Amino acid sequence: MEGQETLDLFNDQGKFIKGKHLVTIFHNESNLYTVMRIRLEETNLDYDDKEAVITGYLPKVHEGETYIFYGEMKDHPKFGLQFQVEHFRKELPQTKQGVVAYLSSDLFKGIGKKTAESIVDTLGENAITKILNQPSLLDNIPKLPPEKAKILYDALMEHQGLEQAMIALNQYGFGPQLAMKIYQVYKDQTVQIIQSNPYKLVEDVEGIGFTRADDLGSQLGISGNHPDRIKAACLYTLENECMQKGHVYIHAKNLLELVKVLLEESQSALIEFKDISNEMIKLQEEGKVVIEERLIYLPSLYYAEKGLVTKIKRLLDQDQYDDQFPESEFLLALGNLEERLKVHYAPTQKDAIQKALMSPMLILTGGPGTGKTTVIKGIVELYADLHGCSLDPKDYKEDEPFPFLLAAPTGRAAKRMTESTGLPAVTIHRLLGWNGTEGFNKDEDNPLDGKIIIVDETSMLDVWLANQLFKSLPENIQVILVGDEDQLPSVGPGQVLKDLLQSERIPSVRLTDIYRQAEGSSIIELAHDIKKGMLPNEVSAQQGDRSFIKCTANQIADVVEKVVVNAKKKGYTKKDIQVLAPMYRGPAGIDKLNGLMQEIFNPNPDRSRKEISFGDVKYRTGDKVLQLVNQPENNVYNGDMGEIVSIFYAKENTEKEDMIVVSFDGIEATYTRQDLNQITHAYCCSVHKSQGSEFPIVILPVVKSYYRMLNRNLIYTAITRSKKFLILCGEEDALRMGVARAEEQARLTSLKIKLQETLNPTNKVKIVIEEDDHIPYEEKIMDVDPMIGMENITPYDFMLNK
Repeated sequence: MEGQETLDLFNDQGKFIKGKHLVTIFHNESNLYTVMRIRLEETNLDYDDKEAVITGYLPKVHEGETYIFYGEMKDHPKFGLQFQVEHFRKELPQTKQGVVAYLSSDLFKGIGKKTAESIVDTLGENAITKILNQPSLLDNIPKLPPEKAKILYDALMEHQGLEQAMIALNQYGFGPQLAMKIYQVYKDQTVQIIQSNPYKLVEDVEGIGFTRADDLGSQLGISGNHPDRIKAACLYTLENECMQKGHVYIHAKNLLELVKVLLEESQSALIEFKDISNEMIKLQEEGKVVIEERLIYLPSLYYAEKGLVTKIKRLLDQDQYDDQFPESEFLLALGNLEERLKVHYAPTQKDAIQKALMSPMLILTGGPGTGKTTVIKGIVELYADLHGCSLDPKDYKEDEPFPFLLAAPTGRAAKRMTESTGLPAVTIHRLLGWNGTEGFNKDEDNPLDGKIIIVDETSMLDVWLANQLFKSLPENIQVILVGDEDQLPSVGPGQVLKDLLQSERIPSVRLTDIYRQAEGSSIIELAHDIKKGMLPNEVSAQQGDRSFIKCTANQIADVVEKVVVNAKKKGYTKKDIQVLAPMYRGPAGIDKLNGLMQEIFNPNPDRSRKEISFGDVKYRTGDKVLQLVNQPENNVYNGDMGEIVSIFYAKENTEKEDMIVVSFDGIEATYTRQDLNQITHAYCCSVHKSQGSEFPIVILPVVKSYYRMLNRNLIYTAITRSKKFLILCGEEDALRMGVARAEEQARLTSLKIKLQETLNPTNKVKIVIEEDDHIPYEEKIMDVDPMIGMENITPYDFMLNK
């Protein structure tokens, strides 16, 4: 499709509205969403007002310029009639005088009136269209130097290129938001790129998968075993497997099979393995994949593992910690600490503290109630005693770094570290200076400044973040990683904590003695049974701190409602009670339970609370919400929970836009309507989102409809979020099935092997490539008990100590 055809699209006009820009009401620089008012000049709609409100994804509009917008007039329930733009164009001057005036305006620096007249005399009144379609025509303009010709063309593309791109993308079926996203990646090369290789969209633009690009490729005549098509399928499949399943690599044989299936399903054409293999080798030559030992990696994952191993080796090679303190000095200081804190450390806890202080690196792991927090406190206190340094940041001069660095993957986990140690703790992203766009401020060239770092909830670290953290560590720092290897692995690729432990090359201490069990915690006892793959026969029997309410999936909402209402009557707040579920849809899903709990904790029958609708969800002042993406500029990160403290309607603020203000433990962040996909209600959340947190009361539905998500790690992680009371509800058979079921497919990582090879090169370990004989676990048909069994029981009573 030539550029001229793109511009002529406007001859096939749908509903349009033409007018001159008056005022921009709102403009989001990040995604170009715009609300503006125009003075109406022409339309084919039944609309006779002199002005109109335009909404859509638009560039900054120059004052006084005339535009033609194509789209639909919508009646907004609050803001009235608005014209929603699908595509648009600036009205170009149609006369010689108009074109000359336009080209000699301030938009085109260095182009005077005489040069503009020369252009029009040579190319005619449609000179602008001709130049856009064939910039070489400027070579024929008398006395127009090449550098000025380039300036003119670049300026034209800046002001007209977006319009052409949006029209072309609209013709290919891309909506305005996605079209704008594509344009922001390719700029004035958009049309050229999508027409020459539409499969680049898979690689470059987030949110565009292979099938979408393949549809476009098919329209443009690219099909079968075309190299661009095969390469895109390879990259898409590799990235999808890693992102969805947490793998760091894929066996070559398995990846080729998956790619072949994708290519043949998307278009009915037979694809040979040799063609896929050839393109995979070319991808390696281009640096887009790494192939090693018949394992295929995304480069970022391969080098993240490699970088992590290199840094760990450097840390462990330090010899300054050997016999740093005599045994007698350590034991004396430990005894004084026990006396001061009025605690008595068990042998394994003493061992952990000593190894942490005498080694460059230590991994401290253990289940709930095993005393990890107590050990962390001991490490910090004893380090300060032995090194003669203060634990009060105020005692350090402005240019003197505080020696203790404490961090965790989530804000809530960092807050718990602060509460347990009395020292400042932050999220890992904040510690490393994540800025959201350009990456991290801290790296090997600008390292952290500290003497000892303690990282909690390490099981949540994916290999990317772990590598970034380690390469930001200064020389001679002591590293303590704390976590529970039996919890859910990271959302991102890798299983860093498990691989570090299983390599058996890094000093580690596993805490196994359960101290909270002595305090009568049946929750802790249950957690450790589940970790072993067992469930007590009396799991449904009522305990002092936990209960099991038998019900079906359709009865979950009723049970949760009764439990929450009774807990609220007893004085528990929305912050105290957390419902956890593994799925969003269905009668027992997160969406359903969030709506239910909002009506319990934050109803609005008389409309006294301000609220904003976003899709099917209503956000109100006082709502408990969850942050879904990192927002480093506000020090708010994925997984943080907060409360809506204010809502401002468009008519109440200068931005003329609805806004929600959320407080995350005193840190406030503001969201416009376009930002509301960054938050969701948090009365009920996924188990993954709850990691790093603890709640007084946890309600955990477990039913067979969750089947695909239920496994031992998930259930273990969920119940260990509970501090005081655990309410299980659902089907006991489903719980037993989930506990018996380890993760269906182990993550494919090579960190453990690389550590073993690097830290003990005389005993090199080869990665064994096995045939993939994994058989999907087949769902069992189980009887459903339709009786809820709670006619004379108040669910909240199950939480009371007897």
